[in-house]
Amino acid sequence: MATDHPDLTTRTRDALRASQLYYLQDLTMEAIAHELGTSRSSVSRLLSHARETGLVDIRVRSPREMPNILERQILETFGVTAHVVPVPDHTSDVDRLERVALSAARMLGEYVDSNSTLGVAWGATVSAVSRHLIPRAVHDTQIVQLNGAGNLTSTGIVYASEILRRFGEAYNAQVQQFPVPAFFDDPLTKQALWRERSMQRVLALQEHLDVALFGVGSPFAEVPSHVYSSNFLDPDDVVSLQEQNVVGDVATVFYRIDGSTDGISLNDRGSGPAFDVLRRTPRRICVVSGAARLASIRGAIAAGLITDLYVDEGTARLLVASHDDTGIGRASVR
Repeated sequence: MATDHPDLTTRTRDALRASQLYYLQDLTMEAIAHELGTSRSSVSRLLSHARETGLVDIRVRSPREMPNILERQILETFGVTAHVVPVPDHTSDVDRLERVALSAARMLGEYVDSNSTLGVAWGATVSAVSRHLIPRAVHDTQIVQLNGAGNLTSTGIVYASEILRRFGEAYNAQVQQFPVPAFFDDPLTKQALWRERSMQRVLALQEHLDVALFGVGSPFAEVPSHVYSSNFLDPDDVVSLQEQNVVGDVATVFYRIDGSTDGISLNDRGSGPAFDVLRRTPRRICVVSGAARLASIRGAIAAGLITDLYVDEGTARLLVASHDDTGIGRASVR
């Protein structure tokens, strides 16, 4: 790629030039600084700029290390492509989430192409991913909100739109918001609204996604899932979920550890896409961290919701071990 392209800024041209010299020609920073007529610290900043803006994509592959072994075991056991992020066991759940989200954000651009549609489910994990996105030059791409965010104290528009805005800016994409409650008070209200043409347009987009990105909600995690901590559920709802053996949710659709959703009454009022709709999406990327979400991960896998899993190393080990204990493997619900 030529470095004198008229559409490139001076900083981008310099960053690209420095990257070519450093990564492709193995020049030292001192040699690059001399060639560019600048300082070593400036070269370091240019290389950082290249990584942050997606000019440079760095990957580390080692077939001998534990994350790679776990990735193979998860693929063979569950039929899911795993991306295991090395994280020390003593790391807090907050830092663990940030490290997994950062890894997922840096790889997400590989899945987003021109003329494609990315469905995004809001939540603490996806919010963390959105803060680390690397811009990618694509066109005619759409970002679609998968579930409503309104609750008893807020419309949810500010929270959800900020997440969607980051995705839209990173991929120069059109954003399709879904300004409805996360949960309706009455299932009949939801059914009536879903018949409106303005809603049907967004629902149609959700049914024809190329990629879906989501976390798995859990009521047990140290970093609380947004749906369990921000006035989306009243006490009766929580009791109902416990009685119906719910272990988690994807886009505010709840499920049990075997992936089943039948008889979970709250789903009749929820705004998220039904799992049979989500399963039609070719690429379904789940980002998750923390041992407290193990049951939620297993349920989502059993429901056939995940094609790609970004997960920390400790949780990946527990996931593999859990198969030996329960025999739960590939998706059991279709």
